[in-house]
Amino acid sequence: MTIYSQHANRGKTQILATYQGPDGVTSKTVTSLGDSRLAGPIVDALNRISAFSTVPVSVHDRREQRADYYPRKHLAALTDSTARAGLLSGAHSLWYEYVCLRLHQALADLENELGAVPDTVSRAISSELELEKEGLCAALDEFSGNFSGPETEEARHWDFGHPFVKHDDGMDTLSDETREHLDRREAGISTEERQKAVADLRVLVTAHSRCTGMWASLDDPSGEIFAEPYDSDGFYMTVQTPEPGDDDGSWEIEIGRWEPDDPDEEYGEHSSATGSTVIRCVLPAAPDSDEVAHLLKAVEEKPLLLAQWAETPVGAALAGTAIVVTKRYDS
Repeated sequence: MTIYSQHANRGKTQILATYQGPDGVTSKTVTSLGDSRLAGPIVDALNRISAFSTVPVSVHDRREQRADYYPRKHLAALTDSTARAGLLSGAHSLWYEYVCLRLHQALADLENELGAVPDTVSRAISSELELEKEGLCAALDEFSGNFSGPETEEARHWDFGHPFVKHDDGMDTLSDETREHLDRREAGISTEERQKAVADLRVLVTAHSRCTGMWASLDDPSGEIFAEPYDSDGFYMTVQTPEPGDDDGSWEIEIGRWEPDDPDEEYGEHSSATGSTVIRCVLPAAPDSDEVAHLLKAVEEKPLLLAQWAETPVGAALAGTAIVVTKRYDS
C-alpha cells in the first residue's frame, strides 16, 4: 500500500512515504535524518514491512482449487510488539506463514535500526506504521462491506490484486511462482503434517537469514539450503527438510563435489562439471535454527571442512559435530 524512499534536502535525508490517495499518487515526509547512512536500512525495512503486510491480503488463496482470502491477523504486529510472537506460531499455509516469518524479520530489523536514531525519529516511524495499519484495515473493512466511515484526506487506497508496494525482497518471497510451489508442496497433507512442514520451513529460513554473503542459497519451494563457500575445492553441502506428509521423512545433510565432465581436466580448469553426492547424513531428529546456522557458520569460516567431512566413514560423526554419516556414495 505504500512505497518508501529517501531524498536529500537541505543537508538532511528525508524518508518519504508514497501512496495512492484521493487525489492520486501522493508523497509525504515521514521524518528526516542528519546522517544519510541511517536512512537506507530504515527505508529497506519499511518497504519490506509494507510489502509483507499488504500482499497476503491482496491475492487469492487458491489451494485445493478454491478461491479464498488469506488471514489479516498479521497486521496487528505492525503496531503491537506483543502480537509479533503470533507471526511465528501459525500454520495456515506454507506460503502465508513464510511471509509472516519474513514480516517478523523485517520488524526486528527496523527495531534494531531505530536503536541508533533519535527518539523523535523513532516516534515518527511508529506513527507511520500506525497509519499504514489503519489505512489497510479500513480498506479491508470497506472491501468486505463492514466500513462506513468518511474518507480522510490522508486515506491510502488499496486495490485487491494490485498492491502499491515495492515487493522485491531479493528472495522472491512474494512472487506467484514461490506461492504456487509452496502450495503444491503442501497439497494433500493433514493439519498436523502442515504444522510440521511450517516449523521445518521456519528453521531453514531463519538459519539462512544468519548467513553472510551469497555463498549459501535458499531454495524455499524445495526446502533446501545449498552452500558452496569460496575455496572449498569443489565441495558443497545441502541441508534438506523432509517432504511434507512423508511419515518416514527426516532432515538430511549431504556433502557433494563437482566433478569435471572431461576426466582429463582438473577442478577449476574445466568448462563444465556435474555434482555428485559423496556422503549423506540422515538426522534422527529435526534440528533447530541455531544448529543449522552453526553448521553453516563452521563451513563459511573453514571451507575445507567440507573436504574433511567428505572423508568420514559410515557410522562416524562429522568432525566437530554430532552429525553421523549414514551412507557413502563412493567406493
